[in-house]
Amino acid sequence: MVKTSCLWSSSYGFLILVVALICLPNAHSLQSNSYMGFVSNATEFKSEEYYDYIIVGGGTAGCPLAATLSENYKVLVLERGGVPHGVRNLMTPEGFLTVLTDVDTHDSPVQSFTSEEGIPNARGRILGGSSAINAGFYSRADQEFYRKSLIEWDFREVNQSYKWVENAIVFRPELKSWQSAIRDGLLEAGVGPYNDFSLDHVVGTKVGGSTFDTNGRRYSAVDLLNYANPANIKVVVHASVERILLASSSDYSGPQQAAIGVVFCDRLRRYHHAMVRKGGEVLLSAGSLGTPQLLLLSGIGPRPYLSSWGIPVARHLPYVGQFMYDNPRNGISIVPPIPVNHSLIQVVGITNSGSYLEAASSRIPFASLNPFFVGAPSSPIYLTVATLMEKIIEPLSAGTLRLASTDVSVNPLVRFNYFSNPTDIQRCVNGTRIIGDVLRSRSFQDFRFPQLFGGTDFRFVGPALPTDQSDDSLMEDFCRRTVNTIWHYHGGCLVGKVVDADLRVIGIESLRVVDGSVFSISPGTNPQASVLMLGRYIGQKILRERMRST
Repeated sequence: MVKTSCLWSSSYGFLILVVALICLPNAHSLQSNSYMGFVSNATEFKSEEYYDYIIVGGGTAGCPLAATLSENYKVLVLERGGVPHGVRNLMTPEGFLTVLTDVDTHDSPVQSFTSEEGIPNARGRILGGSSAINAGFYSRADQEFYRKSLIEWDFREVNQSYKWVENAIVFRPELKSWQSAIRDGLLEAGVGPYNDFSLDHVVGTKVGGSTFDTNGRRYSAVDLLNYANPANIKVVVHASVERILLASSSDYSGPQQAAIGVVFCDRLRRYHHAMVRKGGEVLLSAGSLGTPQLLLLSGIGPRPYLSSWGIPVARHLPYVGQFMYDNPRNGISIVPPIPVNHSLIQVVGITNSGSYLEAASSRIPFASLNPFFVGAPSSPIYLTVATLMEKIIEPLSAGTLRLASTDVSVNPLVRFNYFSNPTDIQRCVNGTRIIGDVLRSRSFQDFRFPQLFGGTDFRFVGPALPTDQSDDSLMEDFCRRTVNTIWHYHGGCLVGKVVDADLRVIGIESLRVVDGSVFSISPGTNPQASVLMLGRYIGQKILRERMRST
């Protein structure tokens, strides 16, 4: 999904960085970019305007949420990034790596950050959010996610919300050489049964959905804005929300505090106020970093901590920024001796031993094999690299998010505490052992090189698995040495701790959180499908609530 790197300090480091990026969306005619008719720059926004709903963040949840609410109400979406329309590399699998490695420029759709344990990671910074920069894999949530999320689910509406998304932006991928080998290798390794193509979470090996169509064109959450009522929606880009405006109970009916609007800044550093009409809400969809950060900057969080920053306390909520999770990823990369097509994530192995397995392949510049390589030709030689990785299910190791600055544009500090819980390290060992089984399968014989004195072996890029994969200590060491992110971080505003079962911020009227920060576990193999569903689902829920109240 996003830029990453590894902890390995070898000359292969940059190559692994690039390979890791791979791990990282009839109604399909919706991709007409008609949404551009209601998109404007923040510099064009009046100093103050009123809406029924203000959505902070036009990302994976924010776009379907906005499209849904616009059916009956005036909606404003405030997105800190720009628009994907016209960004050629962003829209194709081949341009995937180019976009993800070109980070932190003035108009980059990716904002990098590094966790406090030194693991590079990234955030989406564009309309469509991380759904516009990821590897496009689409698979629904597992049942454990619904059970543990504590959200009051209506499963009929959940299913309809998934279908609403899928009719617009989800496709069946065509498997080529590497993905076909992964499928066969997983089955030989015992990750069965074979479930063919399925959008559901089912144990075994399956082909999932993709948000890249058959022509290789990306679809994302932004395309769901084409469902919106153009008369009822305004999307403002390059709008950096700095604070939620709150009113005391003496000024507003309800509990002690209520959200009445937001303050945001445009690129000329001019400030604007967006205000909520009576009966409306501020909806935070700024992501698992942006949402808890904005709550803290608005005075909603642990009282002693906010006071230490000189931030006036509006509501003491001790768990804002707590219980941050990230699913650690480990794996291997090889140079195949045979032609391998470029592929992003298409096949997944869903195990009963605490891990999911995925794979990807790409062509990268030969010069990136060595960061000290000199004399590279002006027309670089490209090398095909294929990678196979495992992601642990439901990490139990929890971390924290803290402010690094009172400037909202500065990334908060986040520590995920990878493998601090021993169950997580055992799940990684289980997953990496399956990678070893796949490498030993008949399906992978063609990916070995002949050796000088007979036999065959893989040509690894970066660390290989330990030779003795029955040795727990060696496997645990491999997991710790090669730990990385798969960009599925979540938490920081958990249900029951920061928000209630309807995702309302506890003790604050007219303020909800609608994004992955409310999740205690990442849904299924990849969270994209469920975050998209969540936006639609909560939008429908709010519409029903308003209908009952009138």
